Amino acid sequence: MKRISALLLFSFLLTLQAFSAHAQTKPMSERMAATVMDIWSDSLWVGRPFKWTYDQGVLLEGISGIWQKTADKKYFEYIKKSMDFFVQDDGTIRTYEHKSYNIDNVKNGRALLLLYKVTGQEKYLKAAKTLRDQLSTHPRTSEGGFWHKKIYPNQMWLDGLYMGQPFYAEYSSLMNDTTAFNDITNQFVFMERHSRDAATGLMYHGWDESKQEKWANKTTGLSAHVWGRAMGWYGMALVDALPYFPAGHAGRKQLLDILARYAEAVKKVQDAKTGVWYDILDAPLRKGNYFEASGSCMFVYTLAKAVRLGYLPESYLKVAQKGYEGTKKQFVETVSPEKVNLKGTVSVSGLGGKPYRDGSFEYYMSEKVITNDPKGVGAFMLAANELELSALPKTGKGKTVTLDYFFNNEWKKGPAGDLVRYHYTWDDQANSGFWFWGNIFNYAGAKINSLTVAPTAGNLKNSDVFIIVDPDTEKETAKPNFMSPQNAEVLYNWVKNGGVLALLTNDAANCELKNFNVLAERFGIHFNEDLRNAVKGNAYETGAFKIPSGNPIFKTSKKVYIKEISTIKLSSPAKAVFTDGNDVIMAVAKVGKGTVYAVGDPWFYNEYVDGRKIPAEYENFKAATDLANWLLLQSPKK
Repeated sequence: MKRISALLLFSFLLTLQAFSAHAQTKPMSERMAATVMDIWSDSLWVGRPFKWTYDQGVLLEGISGIWQKTADKKYFEYIKKSMDFFVQDDGTIRTYEHKSYNIDNVKNGRALLLLYKVTGQEKYLKAAKTLRDQLSTHPRTSEGGFWHKKIYPNQMWLDGLYMGQPFYAEYSSLMNDTTAFNDITNQFVFMERHSRDAATGLMYHGWDESKQEKWANKTTGLSAHVWGRAMGWYGMALVDALPYFPAGHAGRKQLLDILARYAEAVKKVQDAKTGVWYDILDAPLRKGNYFEASGSCMFVYTLAKAVRLGYLPESYLKVAQKGYEGTKKQFVETVSPEKVNLKGTVSVSGLGGKPYRDGSFEYYMSEKVITNDPKGVGAFMLAANELELSALPKTGKGKTVTLDYFFNNEWKKGPAGDLVRYHYTWDDQANSGFWFWGNIFNYAGAKINSLTVAPTAGNLKNSDVFIIVDPDTEKETAKPNFMSPQNAEVLYNWVKNGGVLALLTNDAANCELKNFNVLAERFGIHFNEDLRNAVKGNAYETGAFKIPSGNPIFKTSKKVYIKEISTIKLSSPAKAVFTDGNDVIMAVAKVGKGTVYAVGDPWFYNEYVDGRKIPAEYENFKAATDLANWLLLQSPKK
């Protein structure tokens, strides 16, 4: 009997150990996403009135970030399914009301833009245009600030900046509407000007221009308190809108200055012991006040993303890390090795309305605090994802990866009717783009940019890695820029001085190789005008390669998919880095202080990296990460 009991105990301990190990290895963002996709497997609105509202948009922001980090198609499919409940084939949005002029209704537009950019389906663009049209006629304050809602006249709330401005910025960028960024800048400026307390830097929840509301101070028009989640919304709006600002736009600096002031204020009111933030930030020690999850997650996300994108000094990452660790301790509850719950989110807090919300401390304390509120869960996924990204190896820290747009120079008609660059570009989120690969470089700490003119010693001076993909033929570009001996000489000398050059061509029918080999042959590499791995339909195994263990580049990927490639012929100093049978598939050359990598296919464009098309057994996303890290490591340390 004792032996049986001992065996049972041993078995239990092993099970417990396995449970604990699995829970520790599965990223927290994905465990929260699993809870989301379980609770709201078909729709956010199971058991609730079916309604177009911002809660779902916050959830989908979190899911989108995890998809970009993992390339797991289930996340993208969840976003699409969630929006397809509302968006009809003609682009109309079920339950959406334009005439209500509710800025909250604009939030989900970012999910629509993602779906349009990735799939190209016009219904999503039409739906997004509907939301943009609302902004064109949305009621405003006398100086031009968007009212929060038609039923709340003359009022701007911090919440509204998140609901409207990131979408407004992304849509304007897509449509090349640069003048709109003046308006977007003003929304942030107006809100800070009216709501910021000069002494603390904190921002009050709402501002009533008319000063007629019962909750409004009769002198300033401000609400009585600083609500944590409201400031969280504003911070997330800043870091989500800024990436779309044109580089030279004056508003970009204005927003960065606002962000710096905001971050300093948020840092000062972080609880020193727990690392999280109170619900009411200007009364931390008042009886009844409590630590609140959603605002804490939003501050973590804002600060961590701002550091990753170079908007704030790296010192703020420590603030975010402390907040994240505190959030996990205070609010996260383990359900299973696969799932967690988020406790401690206040369900709602507002101003005015029916019944009337007077903005008093007592009012804020009266609202319910619940578990797995969509707003808190969405913010937690965003925060967890950012902290997981920050923990990835930073092989590219201080380095710049430049993508050629000169030898590959293709254009098409864009959604606004003008010509836009596409095909193997960083910004192209469709199958044809390098959006995912660009993100991978960014996650490794590198900056990415592009070169639209012929390479010179001067314009490559600050580039550590230079990538040339699929040089144009006449059928792709009316006047292609062929590789010349002069171009080849520039690039040869750049590599010799320490540059890292990646050459990703294509099969001969889809790529100009004759002139391009003028460059490649300087490094002992010749792209053959042949066709290997011609895949028909979904016969993916025809394009499969197994990577042997010990490969110096592909250390985590074991099986990859590459279709319709040109093989390589080698001479000194090039060496094969991957072969299949008698064919050289990839090669590397060391010249002077620099390195060249070559493969006869564009390979890492979204179609074969983002997880939506090819089966998961083909580890192209891992391979793209492996190659990115290897290229960055070849660059001499600065």
